[in-house]
Amino acid sequence: MIHVDLTHVRESIPFKTYLEKVKMINQMIDDKSGKGNDFLGWTTWPSTYDKEEVERIISCAERIKKEYETLVVCGIGGSYLGARAAIEALTGLYPENRIEIIYLGQTLSPNYIAQVLNYLKNKKFCVNVISKSGTTTETSVAFRLLKKLLMEKYGKDASKAIFATTDKARGALKQEANKEGYETFVIPDDIGGRYSVITAVGLLPIACAGGDIIALLKGADDARIAYDNGDLMNNPCYQYAVTRNYFYNHNKSVELFVTYEPHHTQIGEWLKQLYGESEGKEKKGLLPDSVTFSTDLHSLGQFVQDGSPILFETIVRVNTPSEDITMEEEENNLDGLNYLAGKKLSFVNEKAFEGTLKAHEEDGKVPNIIITMDKMDSYNLGYLFYFFMRACAMSAYLMDINPFNQPGVEIYKHNMFVLLGKPGVK
Repeated sequence: MIHVDLTHVRESIPFKTYLEKVKMINQMIDDKSGKGNDFLGWTTWPSTYDKEEVERIISCAERIKKEYETLVVCGIGGSYLGARAAIEALTGLYPENRIEIIYLGQTLSPNYIAQVLNYLKNKKFCVNVISKSGTTTETSVAFRLLKKLLMEKYGKDASKAIFATTDKARGALKQEANKEGYETFVIPDDIGGRYSVITAVGLLPIACAGGDIIALLKGADDARIAYDNGDLMNNPCYQYAVTRNYFYNHNKSVELFVTYEPHHTQIGEWLKQLYGESEGKEKKGLLPDSVTFSTDLHSLGQFVQDGSPILFETIVRVNTPSEDITMEEEENNLDGLNYLAGKKLSFVNEKAFEGTLKAHEEDGKVPNIIITMDKMDSYNLGYLFYFFMRACAMSAYLMDINPFNQPGVEIYKHNMFVLLGKPGVK
């Protein structure tokens, strides 16, 4: 579970003025009657998910871990961000005793792609390609190159090393999977990419990395039960959404997501897509940004403290680290750190958090929302994912925006296709 601390901002938020509107929007979410209602399947997915497919995902993940040393997750946006956030949060940046996971299909950089392909030449690897249509340019380019390398390594058995997460019946990737015999998993029709981490899109890579996807879904379902509640005064998820809306309407234009662990950085990346793509429409919406402290206190910290008063911070923190180190005394004490001898680094990191919070709030006058997890595990991460998705839907509907489309993204694609000379595009 998570704890949402609005202590530092609660007095300034007129929650009572939002009571009826929140109640109405919650009912609209439940009834699936609002804008973009065709993509509200994620709201009930944690309780209605395909149990048979999840068991097949677990079985497939075990096979991948036994037969391969590297898994390439080939996707972009919601097709990889949630999985990467979960994998790094749960296993760290330099994990031991788990399959290596590499990401491709999220860039058109020739340097990055060439280096990854060259690295994979000496690896026994497989590919999880993730695309609903099978025609997303970045992912399709990478997948074509990966298939060529797989054919060179495995010959006619290359298809056994490809696992496709795609539409259940339509699209180029589904057609290819049927023809070539790839094992396939389903992206539900009513769940968009940035809400799909709790589906096969995220679950297969997470399971391959050793995550407990049953516990993750259980956490998401418990959050569903807790937050499917139109009573604003008893729903911290909606209180967070309302607080965001209030700040947006009172001269704040940026929400800065803050973590204190480098292996939680990708959670910030996932949140930037979730909120940026859901709310950034019709010339509306907060700009979502993210930092990892204390690292970024030495770069953006000055702006947060003393710069333009355009932002508020949402801190995602974990009480209990999965690993810890105790500082030891040194005889010469040249670095002056002996005063920390006997103290754990978790204690030092905690004091960095407390000191920063005090500086930003009291001196910098920057509002802070604090979202705390007891520990980072699959259950709590599933809970956190659902919390933010439900809050995002409420927040977008409070601005009268469709949370589930992304018309602006299509414009860059069209322009790129014209410049590339794609047939049929003008």
